[in-house]
Amino acid sequence: MGVKGKAAAAILILLLFLGSLWLQGGLDYHWDSCVKGYNQLNKLHQLSNSSVGNGAESQLELCPGQTFQVSLLLSHLLDAPTYNSDVLLQPYLSSWDELVKFMDSLGPMVGLISKEIESKTSIIRQLALTAEGNPEAEVGPDLHSINSVNSQGGGTKNKASVHTSAYHSVRSMILMELNQGLVSFHHQTDSGCRTLLRLHRALLWLKLFLEKLAETPVEGRLRSPSDLCREAYKSTLAQHHTWYVRKAAELAFIALPERGFFFRLVCVQNQEELSKVLHRVSRAIGEVYDRTQKALEEHGMLDLP
Repeated sequence: MGVKGKAAAAILILLLFLGSLWLQGGLDYHWDSCVKGYNQLNKLHQLSNSSVGNGAESQLELCPGQTFQVSLLLSHLLDAPTYNSDVLLQPYLSSWDELVKFMDSLGPMVGLISKEIESKTSIIRQLALTAEGNPEAEVGPDLHSINSVNSQGGGTKNKASVHTSAYHSVRSMILMELNQGLVSFHHQTDSGCRTLLRLHRALLWLKLFLEKLAETPVEGRLRSPSDLCREAYKSTLAQHHTWYVRKAAELAFIALPERGFFFRLVCVQNQEELSKVLHRVSRAIGEVYDRTQKALEEHGMLDLP
């Protein structure tokens, strides 16, 4: 079977399996309510963001004619880490908005995955919007430790203004949902914590893929993005998927564009330039991922159903 035949088979299998099972929770799990609210939520709601990005690190040029902008992705990622090892949700979700554009650019089969990501980010945005009208969901006195000033360092990011939004940050969301009994450790729910965990797992996959894409071998040819993406998937998301989903995903990666496409996507001329850009992005993703991992692990949330 040629590459085109394999790609056609991948589309068929993805439509049957990946559409409902991708992030271990299913595209069809509360899909309707998520999609109906998504456009409205993007227009009506933005989570507060008090962090100041590192201007020196975020200066990448915009790519003319590109929907995905690596400079915006890096800027959002640098804005997300904040005081007390926390992660601000607004730039975190904005980072995912840009990563969705990245996945959409890779073709319709990977685009199916991005639709699942959009459903997850819309769940958290819906919860945040609902919490604004629910006084019981605001951060109470026992949660104010999140907003304490970090005594180490004196930078802008170490100084926390007072925020009462339960969905201001990863840690404020975790503590509020635990206090309100919204998190179940035994069955599936649409809690922000469970949703965040699914995004968190997918973020590790993309981080590893970008790291592999940035590799510059001393000898030999560069491996294809298809092989690199499949390899990254096997060591991350595949561990949470059924056999059918794993096979569908692996077939989907066959149709990934060749390396030259990624040069154009981030406006570079060669592998050396691509490596520099992707190393910066993967480091920024790593900081966000590690902070989120720590917060989830501290509350025993790494295996929420």
